Parts: sequence; C-alpha cells; structure tokens
Amino acid sequence: MLTPEDNETLVRVGPDTAMGRLMRLYWLPFLPTADLPAGGMPQRVRLLGEDLIAFRDSEGRLGLVDQACPHRGAPLVFGRNEDCGLRCVYHGWKFGTDGRVQDLPAEPPESRLKDKVRLKAYVCRERNGIAWAYMGPRQDDPPPLPEMEWNLVPAERVHVSFRVQECNWLQAVEGEIDSAHAPILHGRIDKQGAISDWIAKRDLRPTFECLRQPFGMSVASRRKLDDETSYWRVNQFLLPFWTLVPPQSQYPELSGHAWVPLDDHHTLCIMFSYHPSEKLYDKSRALFEKGHAGRETGHASTEAFAPRPATEPYAKYWTKYTRQNGYLFNYDAQTKTWFSGLPGLWVQDAACQSGVSAIYDRSKEHLGISDTGVAMTRRLLLETVRNLQASGTEPAGVDDPATFMVRAVSLTLPAGVPWQEHREHARAQLDAGFGYVP
Repeated sequence: MLTPEDNETLVRVGPDTAMGRLMRLYWLPFLPTADLPAGGMPQRVRLLGEDLIAFRDSEGRLGLVDQACPHRGAPLVFGRNEDCGLRCVYHGWKFGTDGRVQDLPAEPPESRLKDKVRLKAYVCRERNGIAWAYMGPRQDDPPPLPEMEWNLVPAERVHVSFRVQECNWLQAVEGEIDSAHAPILHGRIDKQGAISDWIAKRDLRPTFECLRQPFGMSVASRRKLDDETSYWRVNQFLLPFWTLVPPQSQYPELSGHAWVPLDDHHTLCIMFSYHPSEKLYDKSRALFEKGHAGRETGHASTEAFAPRPATEPYAKYWTKYTRQNGYLFNYDAQTKTWFSGLPGLWVQDAACQSGVSAIYDRSKEHLGISDTGVAMTRRLLLETVRNLQASGTEPAGVDDPATFMVRAVSLTLPAGVPWQEHREHARAQLDAGFGYVP
C-alpha cells in the first residue's frame, strides 16, 4: 500500500507539485492534428491542471496558450482565428502562437502596453497526426520529441483514439500494468453463470518478474501452458505515463496508452494499436471504430461519445460511460454472458479504475503477489520524483528520444528459460516485424 503522503506525491500534477514538475520535463501528446485545421476553431484543453486553448493559425503554426485573455479575462475559446493570430472577441486584442500581442485596437497607437503584455504560451510540435506540447522550463530550447514507434509508423499501420476518463492518471496507468485482471474482468461465463471453462483452464496464478529499465519498468508475467512450456507476457511502463501491451495470436498488433493527466481528477486516455511492419487489418480498424454488437473494444468507438459544450476541455472526447450512470452496467448480461456485466473492454477497465473515486485512498489497499508490477512502478515513480527534487537528476528519456523505442512482447518459451534471454524482441526497430510468432 501507499501512505497518504506518498499517494499525494504521485497523484498531484499541478505546476507547483513534485509530480507536476516531473511531468513537465516531457513532451505531452494532447490532440489529433485533424482537430486543429489552419484558421479553424480554437479548442479548449486542460493539461497538468492548466486551462489552455489550442489552435492553428492561418499560416499553419500550432499554438497552445492560456484560455483567458490577459486584458479582462475573457474566454479565448470564442476567439477569432484570423490573419496569423487569435483575436479576443471582447475588445479585439490579438495574440500570436508565441503569446505576443499583435494588435490592441482599442488602445492609442503610442501605447506601450503591447510590449509589456504576454499571453502564456507553450511550444508545440506535430508528428504523424498528433499534436505534442512541451510545458517545461526549456521553452526556448525544448528536448527532442520522444521516438515512440506508434507515432513513427505510416498511418495505415496505426489506429489512435482519444477519450477522457474520470480518474487520476495513476489509477489508469496501474490498470494496464496489472495483467492479472485480464482473463477475469474481460472474460465470459458459462451456462451456469460461473466463470467460464476457458478462463478456468488458464493459469490464473501467474509468476511475476519486474525489471527496471532506462525507460521505466518491464513487468513480466509467466503462465504455465504445460509441463514443458511457459507463456510470457511482458508489459512495459515508460516514464512518465506510457504503458505498452503485447500482441496476441488472434490480434497480432501492439497496443498501449498515453495516460496524460488533465488535472488531478481526469485523464486523457490516448490509445494506439499498430502493426510494426504491415498494414493494420481492415477488420481490426473497423472493430476499433464501430465496436462489436454494441460492445466496446479497447478503443472508444464512434458511438461511445457524448459531446459537451465547446467551453469544456476536450468537449468532443467525453463518453456516455460515466460513474454517474454506472458505466451502463447490465446485471442481466452479468448473469448470462459477461463476467463483469460491463459493455466492453475499455469500459470494464474504466469502471474498475474510476468507479469508486477519482483519487482512491491507497492506504486501504491489501496488495498481493499479482500486484508486484504495480508496487514496483510506484516505487520507481517515487524515487524518480525524489531524485529530481533532491539533486535535479532527470530521467534518461528526457533528452534521449531513442530511450522509448521499445515494444511489449508475448513469448512462448521452454519451461525454465528466462524471458530476458529473448529481450531483443522488446527493442523497437522501424519496419521490422515481431521477430517471433505472437
């Protein structure tokens, strides 16, 4: 378990918090660039507890600026995106993507106010359809974008979805590090309403091994297939908020999430599924986009969203599955078909991660062996934060983008053979296949 003090350290992400300072060392993916056409409508976003406006000016430059005009605090979400800047509709003050004042129409020509006022602005980059923001101290000389394989492969190999989840970022991260829950939470039941034979025949008591890495943590689970064979699944945690999940034979693609903290109580869940060397199956993409028979996959489908007003951050990425409506839990389905009674993969995860409270009191937990990866990742995060506080030591991946060129792996190996002997498969190489049969 975590003490209340350590829990507070990990979950608070505002500008003056220890975890917030760590998060601000990294680039944050925050929107699909398709949401930001040149000269288009500004978008309200929230990142690390800060309310911001994203826009692309008429010349194609990305901007991420404070949501409030520094004149009288009017909301810039209503701003006019015109002629290389964003103009406040209240008094017409106009700002560039760098936050500099371009025009003060209600002020006399000799006014020096234009040189004194600056709208808070953060540097942005874009790559392969994703907008990234850097909110750290090096605004004039930011670190390079991380080399994440999912954001480097061609568009036909990857599917990316965005949604807002009602919980702290760490609760979401821990859900994907924990692979012990998958065959249970996501399973079916038999005709007697009990755990299905398919689940029961699997090894539900895997052995766990954790290995610290330059990028973060490898969390390996070993299940016994038979007396001669073991099945290893190695999930990866990449600082500060990335998780990677291995492929399966029936779904031969890699997947993972960026769990980007919007604030202490909400997380932007960016899910990516991709094939490293081949076009993503059309059937897979269709399932991701539409779901299956009214149920969600790991991605939020186009039918999952319940848009909110443009004045709310991430207005188009809120879903209809919420704590308030019980994530549309269906007791009849729980008694007849689905172990959880919840309508699909990501909804099952979100309900368990968010259903009690946005920030759970972890001092009430009783962790077991299956929680080894969760406990070790918490320890890694606390040490990383404390090293930054005590000595200014930054993690390796901040300035070395290649640190993040890794994959999660699933390996079938002879009993007794450590997965580490085959960890070359966990290094990502663009255009290279898996190197093994998933």
